[in-house]
Amino acid sequence: MEKENQKLQASENNLQNRRLKLDYEEITPCLKDVTLIWEKMLSTPGRSKIKFDVEKIHSAVAQGVPRHHRGEIWKFLAEQYHLKHQFPSKQQPKDTPYKELLKQLTSQQHAILIDLGRTFPTHPYFSAQLGAGQLSLYNILKAYSLLDQEVGYCQGLSFVAGVLLLHMSEEDAFKMLKFLMFDMGLRKQYRPDMTILQIQMYQLSRLLHDYHRDLYSHLEEHEIGPSLYAAPWFLTMFASQFPLGFVSRVFDMLFLQGSEAIFKVALSLLGSHKPLILQHENLETIVDFIKSTLPNLGLVQMEKTISQVFEMDIAKQLQAYEVEYHVLQDELIDSSLNDNQRLDKLEKANSSLRKQNFDLLEELQVANGKIQNLEATVEVLLTSEGKLKQAILTLEQERAALLKALEEMQKKIGDTDGNPLLTRQEHMDAD
Repeated sequence: MEKENQKLQASENNLQNRRLKLDYEEITPCLKDVTLIWEKMLSTPGRSKIKFDVEKIHSAVAQGVPRHHRGEIWKFLAEQYHLKHQFPSKQQPKDTPYKELLKQLTSQQHAILIDLGRTFPTHPYFSAQLGAGQLSLYNILKAYSLLDQEVGYCQGLSFVAGVLLLHMSEEDAFKMLKFLMFDMGLRKQYRPDMTILQIQMYQLSRLLHDYHRDLYSHLEEHEIGPSLYAAPWFLTMFASQFPLGFVSRVFDMLFLQGSEAIFKVALSLLGSHKPLILQHENLETIVDFIKSTLPNLGLVQMEKTISQVFEMDIAKQLQAYEVEYHVLQDELIDSSLNDNQRLDKLEKANSSLRKQNFDLLEELQVANGKIQNLEATVEVLLTSEGKLKQAILTLEQERAALLKALEEMQKKIGDTDGNPLLTRQEHMDAD
């Protein structure tokens, strides 16, 4: 394995290897003008410390992302996220170097090795058994399983890591996987209890009810919940079933908008193919259509789906449905409890709320302290600015007085010599 890793390092930046990785058909070919916009942003000196205009970035992503720059653009979007969110989320992993993680052993080795052959089996970069692609993918998944002991390895992660690996180096792909999982919050859906995935399925069902009531009713009539068809969409970011050109566009939006993008794509897919789904009249054919036929309906439909996503805003609804899910779960639990158990539950909830209140109060006090410090700094700066303006005004007045005195002296010297000297303006005109 060590020798194979050394060979892998040697071929990492091989041009042919890069072409092999990017062997997929794009659904939104990027126009030259848009490519130039991206190249200008990517080549900006000190890029990682500059906040770019949000609307400009959104517009550029909507118009298209050039395939040969896609990996670098994802890293750029991650940089912009970090600049916007200066304080990272509380759940951050240890900053263990990637190469150090590779030296360790993982208990997840067997599960990872089994899934390597199932991940993009037809793509030339991953098709060779324990070839360069599979070995790199194994390294990333092994390192992540050691970094995040709670999640370890979960089916679906190999596709997410695989998409990243097709667009960047192995170590960069690991960093971007860590970014998506911890900063963009994807890791919660891979936890062993899968509670978040259940919430996501409920949220998608409610969105269907709101936006496509007839389709929702049709699926409910045949007892088809989102968990029957949409779970792989969320766990693999659509990568296990859909063409790579489509999946890469999903990732463009994922880096831009976070997990909300997955809901938008799912809702847009189902909504734009609603007439075809409604034609099927039993559980087996409906599920088969959604899982097998839907991913292969052509580039035009895929592009239409993606363009719709940029026009959607469902953030508030997702929050409301998550709260709704928890309320319904609590009601189900409450209905099976006696009075003493309910009282005990309420006391625990009250205690938890008091603690949250105390934590929020502490955060508020810290924030107020920072605001006071900033206000004091602003006041000092305004005072300094006033003094500087006054000093500039005084200097300008002194300069005007000196120029006037100089002209009067030149005039007197000219009168005494009988030949008047040229004025400063005449000197300038002569030059």
